[in-house]
Amino acid sequence: MRIETHGQQIQVTPALREYVESKLQRLGRHFEQPFDVRTQLSLDKPDHRAEATINLSGKTLHADASAIDMYAAIDLLADKLDRLLIKHRKKMVDHHRGQSPARSGEFG
Repeated sequence: MRIETHGQQIQVTPALREYVESKLQRLGRHFEQPFDVRTQLSLDKPDHRAEATINLSGKTLHADASAIDMYAAIDLLADKLDRLLIKHRKKMVDHHRGQSPARSGEFG
């Protein structure tokens, strides 16, 4: 997993970059194939804003979060991305395994 962190009207310090990488590292457990995460941190006075775009094979997921300080915004963003990836993975599993009632003949 490759994580890019950029700042818009804010200097991305090494501490912020390391915090983003440590929080988003847990997203790698959802998929075996590598994917890219592009993170943008910005200041939207009075709130701090964190946005991320994940490029999977054939799919792009986007999430954003804002909070009183940047670390809280990054925490919220990591939680949202985690939920998005779980939802996407469940869609993939359901689609490929054919777990629909129409296929098993149990609808009615």
